[in-house]
Amino acid sequence: MTNLKPLNWKPEPGIGYTVVRREDGGMHYTFTDLSDATIKHWQEFAREHLFDADRLTRNLYDLRQVEEVPEKAIKAAVELNSDPSARKIRLAVVVATDAVADAIRKVAALALTAASAAIHIYTDIDEAEAWLSRPLDQIA
Repeated sequence: MTNLKPLNWKPEPGIGYTVVRREDGGMHYTFTDLSDATIKHWQEFAREHLFDADRLTRNLYDLRQVEEVPEKAIKAAVELNSDPSARKIRLAVVVATDAVADAIRKVAALALTAASAAIHIYTDIDEAEAWLSRPLDQIA
């Protein structure tokens, strides 16, 4: 894909996630923790990207290193996923534990509107990538 929007993300000390731009224009997030600092930074970064969302986007959240999802993170994710711009996002979330998968299901259920992102949960990153690589009109 050409003309990728700038990522505008820089690593900061104490932040437990990284982001890189995907070839398809989406973002690949890798989380190592969900500390208060991580949640705050991620929420601000994600809000900025929702604000100027101008096309359908495929994002991948790799949460395999996260052992639990605090309520604060769930609330932040629900808030972001309730934004009308979230409807432009197809989100594959890769998890390692049932507890984290259950937290993601809670986010999806609490933000379930026509405006929310399409969220699928995987334990295998290759399966997540296969779903994201499908044409956007075939993602369900």
